[in-house]
Amino acid sequence: MIHWHMKQVPLKFQLSDLTLFSIELPLCVRSIAINENIPPVDLPQPPAEAPEAGSEGFLVRGIAVSAPVPKIHRAGRYLCYVFATYFHSYIDLGTSFDAYKAKFSAKSRSTLLRKIRKYSDHCDGELKWRTYRTPDELVEFFILARAVSSKTYQERLLDAGLPDAESFRQDTLRRAADGLVRAYILFHKNTPVSYLFCPVENGVLLYQYLGYDPEYITYSVGTILQWLAIEQLFEEALFECFDFTEGQSEHKRFFATHQSLRVNAMFIRRNVRNVLLVRAHSAFSSFSSALGRALDKFGLRARIRRVIRFGRT
Repeated sequence: MIHWHMKQVPLKFQLSDLTLFSIELPLCVRSIAINENIPPVDLPQPPAEAPEAGSEGFLVRGIAVSAPVPKIHRAGRYLCYVFATYFHSYIDLGTSFDAYKAKFSAKSRSTLLRKIRKYSDHCDGELKWRTYRTPDELVEFFILARAVSSKTYQERLLDAGLPDAESFRQDTLRRAADGLVRAYILFHKNTPVSYLFCPVENGVLLYQYLGYDPEYITYSVGTILQWLAIEQLFEEALFECFDFTEGQSEHKRFFATHQSLRVNAMFIRRNVRNVLLVRAHSAFSSFSSALGRALDKFGLRARIRRVIRFGRT
């Protein structure tokens, strides 16, 4: 049975990486998990169910498609708005770690080992890290991880660090009581420098929060912690896959064993207001993307991001 969650979904109007304003729509929401194994479609279609009262329609994340699809098309009594298209990355944990390592080139493996050796030398030969699984362990994890998260640009500027809300902590502790959390911290001696937080959904480990102390960027501490965690997950052999969730990055592509073309789509009641809203958002997004490409052409966006993240060019 498919479970939908009614929520207010923000339609963000962004200029490059900056959100100018957003308009919220009440939608019935679901995410398609990697292990649902739903075949790719040529064109996203609306759910067969009727939306809840008060809803403007549906939001479905992670629809597998066979090829790029139009951003906007009619779908029965709905307007389908494909607002995100991306390659969804994940790691198949059903093999061995040796088989996983074989996917990397000799150069990539050598680079990873060199990074680990360099950081180990910086730590006087002791590479210290820890896994957190139980509720008691996670109480300590939150203290240590929050100390790192408060320093990251994700939290300072994007409000996307590890949440500090009591509701998030309590939900995590409930999950941990059922063995449905894996969290990791890498240390420099006794100081936490990077964290990784992964809840479990339907046998799949989700890449939810990764952060590192910007003072340690030259040591690739986030990459090192990811590698150590993956090795341990293969040894545990408890989960089907490690899901990097939506969005693309070099980090995800590097570690993934598989990628599939996916879209996030809204199926919104077709009326004048919604048609105007969707087309305005689509046009604004296209302009923002064009601006981003122009900044990239002259090397400006990377410089701006460095200033935002680290306060320097």
